[in-house]
Amino acid sequence: MALFGKLEDIISQAENKKIGIVFKYLEKLTDSSSLEYREIMSYSLGACKKVELDGDNFILEQVYSSKDRNECLFESHKKYIDIQFIVYGEEIIEVANSKNLISTQAYDEKKDIVIYKDTKQASLIFLKAGDIAIFYPHDAHMPCIKINKCDKVVKIVVKIKI
Repeated sequence: MALFGKLEDIISQAENKKIGIVFKYLEKLTDSSSLEYREIMSYSLGACKKVELDGDNFILEQVYSSKDRNECLFESHKKYIDIQFIVYGEEIIEVANSKNLISTQAYDEKKDIVIYKDTKQASLIFLKAGDIAIFYPHDAHMPCIKINKCDKVVKIVVKIKI
């Protein structure tokens, strides 16, 4: 089951202690005067910085342009819970149960990713700054979709090992 909504709402509902350790970092990114916010907002378009949290968990700090839907792919992960937090900008993420999809690429264990054929049987999640979505292994998701036009998105993707 994917969880999505405002950060403060998810914090109050989430029970996974591994996820809980990440929330304090994400909360700093909602404060435009924080060092963390100012640093990530200074990244150039196309940036993707990996930050190790511990031996099992890490963060990807990303800056990109949202895309036309036909440029995006459904993906899922087997080893990690995928937490996606929008710092700046907005995008649509589609989500579907991976059991109902057909894979187009076999599981890549090194990258922890499966790619799926497109489907019309997905739910749409509209995310803007301050919104978060949490995807579990059965949640195939298609991130990075533009809402009205291709725009700059600053996103944190947290990978929590299962």
